[in-house]
Parts: sequence; C-alpha cells; structure tokens
Amino acid sequence: MTELYIGLMSGTSLDGVDGVLLDLAPGSTQTLSVLAHEHRPLPPELAAELLALNTPGDNELHRAALAGNALTQAYSVVVHALLGATGVKAGQVLAIGAHGQTVRHRPGEFDGTGYTLQLGNPALLAELTGIDVVADLRSRDVAAGGQGAPLVPAFHRVMFGREGEAVGVLNIGGIANLTALHADGRTGGFDCGPGNALMDHWCRENTGQAFDAGGAWAASGTVIEPLLAAMLGEAFFGLPPPKSTSRDLFHPAWLNRHLQANGRLRPPDVQATLAELTASSCALAVLQRAGTAQELLVCGGGALNHHLMTRLKALLPAMNVAPTDARGLPAMQVEASAFAWLACAFCRHECANLSAVTGAAGPRRLGALYPA
Repeated sequence: MTELYIGLMSGTSLDGVDGVLLDLAPGSTQTLSVLAHEHRPLPPELAAELLALNTPGDNELHRAALAGNALTQAYSVVVHALLGATGVKAGQVLAIGAHGQTVRHRPGEFDGTGYTLQLGNPALLAELTGIDVVADLRSRDVAAGGQGAPLVPAFHRVMFGREGEAVGVLNIGGIANLTALHADGRTGGFDCGPGNALMDHWCRENTGQAFDAGGAWAASGTVIEPLLAAMLGEAFFGLPPPKSTSRDLFHPAWLNRHLQANGRLRPPDVQATLAELTASSCALAVLQRAGTAQELLVCGGGALNHHLMTRLKALLPAMNVAPTDARGLPAMQVEASAFAWLACAFCRHECANLSAVTGAAGPRRLGALYPA
C-alpha cells in the first residue's frame, strides 16, 4: 500500500501554480514517484496584486487576505486537476503540502526573530478539496533562529544524492538557490540571489511578455559590464551561508536604482545583463560551495532558459550542467514534489529542516495542520 501526497508551489517568479501527486512507499522517504503534474498560470490581476504586496502599501491586511483566498482558489483548481487526471479520490490523499506565496521574508531581523510570510488560506483549501493541508512550512525554522529557507536541500539529498559523489542542485525560480551534496554525506544550501524575477520584470515592462522565452531576447543583447559589476557589488552576494533572500531585496526599485546610475540603456542589453547577473552569481556560489562537484543539476523555470543554461555551462566548464530531467525528475516538478515530501515528513512526525543549511538551533518538525 503506497501513500499519496500532493505538493503545491507558487514561487517568486509568479508564473503560476505547479502541483504534483506524489506516491511514496510506506515508511520510506526515498522510494517515490510522481503520478501527475499540473501547471496553471495565475490570473494576471492576481499575479499583479501578489507582486504589489511584496512592497509596503495601503490597506495591506485586507488586500493580503483576499489575495490569499484567490490564490487558494487557484490551488484548488490544480488539486482537482491532479485528481481528475489520475482517478484518485480525495480521501486517498493523506495530505497536501501547500507552500503559499511569499510576500515578505525577513528572518532574524527587527526583533531578533523576524518573520516569513506566505499568503494563502489553508483552511479554505482543506474545505475546497476535502484533504488535510500542511502549510506554514517555513515559520518553525525561523522561530528556531533559522532562515526558513531553503527547505528543499533535504529533498534534493533524497532524490539526487549519490554515495561518494559530490553533486550540485541549482533551483532557478524567481530567486535562485543552491544545494551542495558533498561526497561525504554533508548537505549545504543557501539562496544565491536573483533567478528569474528581475529578468521577468524587465521583460514584462518592455515587451509585454510574461517572460523571455528560451532567453532569446537576452541572447540578442550585449552585457553592460559596468552595470553588471555594480549589481554584483550588492552586499548579499558576499555574505556567507546560512543566508536567504526574496523580492524584499531584489525588487524593481533595486534594479531601477542601478539603471538610473548608468544612463540611457538599450532594453535588450539590460536583459542580457540581468541574465548574466543570475548566471554569474549562481556560478560563483557553485564554485565557492560546491566546487568539487562534477555534476550540476538545474531545476525551476531557469532550466528552460536556453541562454541561461548556455552561460552556466560556459562559466562552469569543468561540470556537467544539465536539467534534473537527466536524473528522472523534470525540472518543473522538483519544487512541488519537495513540498509534497515535506507534507509527508510532517504527517510522519519527522523533522525536515537541515539546521546546517538554515542556521536553525536544531532539527524541527515543519508546518501546521489544517484538517479537512
């Protein structure tokens, strides 16, 4: 008898909701398979509101509550699509791991504890689906003095770790994060910096497209070296792990400050420079923290950006850089699978954070339960 879990993820790229139905062998966190994957784009007005809520504004509590409800409706659509595609009944699924939408992430700041805030209404999701929901997966780690991110390295170890081999796993969503799977069994991980978020923003502002398909627009431009150097001078890049970030730092106003300091610039050249910012900051992180790896597995939307992948390969010539598809789990399914896996860990009363990664005081059980 297998155990079924659903994972739902809407990341900082705001491109939509990804969901997977995960089949795990009882008592094992390593024997698993994806039965179905569904992706639904966010309604444009919801994506715009979620983006706006990343920065201070008027009537935030009211707007955030309603945006959380709307996001939950989108989550529910994905859940029912997964059930419909497989013929699985809601009662057969043990739990949904629902990440929610990060709009603020400030661990350790202000009062020494800080906070992380993911919008969503898990009680409503339980009502709409008839399935138990595990949500608020980051706060317990933050309460223990951790960054609350990244949470996926433990799952990466299960999926991609190989005994005696060093492997890097690079997730390029709105923000990029690296997992270093060391040959001796140690696992490291941290946020590298901007992934797709700034590129997507610039593309929307200048072309009306949600993202730069395949990185073709970036490939048509020329990197503006002074702009790249100025952006790479951001203090975050020089911080040692544990560290995490979000749109709190790498947001449009941050980009605009750098653009204004560099005069009139061609839009495709800016896009090329933003792509190089992502590639360079990720490559630097890999060389510093996973330099012995011969393989770098890439997941998230960035794995579909041909220009970005080409630049990573050029910057890391000694490594085999490839999407996670090469290891049997498609790049766009990894994060949602990780949150299904985290829901499983919660239901089994297992700790799922890696304190060496997040900086938490120790192992903690992550999440809160909202019964159906």
